[in-house]
Amino acid sequence: MAMGTLIYHTAKESVPDEIRVLKNHDVDWDIMFDRKVITYDPAVEASWRGSYRVECRLFGVIPLKTVKVIPVDTRMVYASGSPVGIYMETEGVLIIDSGEIRNAEGILQSPAEHIVQPGDYIRKVNGKVLESKKQLIKMVNENQGNPMEMEVMRNEEMIMVSLTPIQTEDGSYKLGLWVRDNIQGIGTLTYIDETGKFGALGHGISDVDTGEQLNIAQGELYDARILSVQKGTSGSPGELRGVIDYQEYLKLGEISGNTSNGITGRLYTGKGSELHKEAYEIILKQDLQTGPAYILSDVGDGVKEYDIQIMKIDRNAKNSNKSFVIQVTDPELLNKTGGIVQGMSGSPIIQNGKIAGAVTHVLVNDPTRGYGIFIENMLEH
Repeated sequence: MAMGTLIYHTAKESVPDEIRVLKNHDVDWDIMFDRKVITYDPAVEASWRGSYRVECRLFGVIPLKTVKVIPVDTRMVYASGSPVGIYMETEGVLIIDSGEIRNAEGILQSPAEHIVQPGDYIRKVNGKVLESKKQLIKMVNENQGNPMEMEVMRNEEMIMVSLTPIQTEDGSYKLGLWVRDNIQGIGTLTYIDETGKFGALGHGISDVDTGEQLNIAQGELYDARILSVQKGTSGSPGELRGVIDYQEYLKLGEISGNTSNGITGRLYTGKGSELHKEAYEIILKQDLQTGPAYILSDVGDGVKEYDIQIMKIDRNAKNSNKSFVIQVTDPELLNKTGGIVQGMSGSPIIQNGKIAGAVTHVLVNDPTRGYGIFIENMLEH
């Protein structure tokens, strides 16, 4: 019974909940469900939106899963691989932690302890919309130690809290909070579509202290240059080191979303001509195969092709930005970076002349290996 249960659940997890197929193209279901123990019946009534469902069975008898099938048009995007500078402002002010402060009498106090939590976002103070850390500091000092009513977003729920600033030994007022209102760094641009919409990184940006994905209010994409590489080794991930010049004329576009599948936004009209762009048809996840492929990435000397192997594919991965495992095999890249390093996230993955997805993570104990995300998942947002 235990063995039978294991086989059933393993087979069920191997079948995607939802797949996309090209319109007006015959579907080879034998390749789609490549396990001999899984059978299918594609003769299921279509919905009014054009999608339909396929019933899968184990050994032709035991109901396994109903797969939603969505017919889609062939789609082209421009794969990039160019490094970009990312600047994002949080929606409200993010609380990283609370701590002790010494009051005017020299006594340690913790005015925010057990009231707010790391990961909370302060949206309003005394009814006024809060936009920056600098604004919060000014409001605290102007309040002169009176209670401050705050609207705080916690786990998608808005709550009200009251904090009272403490006067410190130097006469200033403080809340005993560590806060952040923006984040910046370098990543890799994955694609640009025909409308100027872009996607990058292949994973969301999280706060380094709280580990939570950042809620952003706005952001900008900038031109960036890679200056050097810190090579990755086992247990110590490397990184691309570069420079971002936050000048108005170097803005490439606006960031509108920070999702689990990457950051998204739109290039400004007339911008992006300096970015590497090459048109590719997208490859649907069921057509991706284990075997050779290459990535487009800039590690200091322009965007180049670097050979990789796709080692393992999970078409129903719960974490979409860890849908397949890749291994760097290119001698030049291995010599320069040791494999995958921070800053390469978003590097497009090309197989059989089509864009398959993007690099997302590195395995810390083996920098030659990492994860990828399907391009169709990135295009959903």
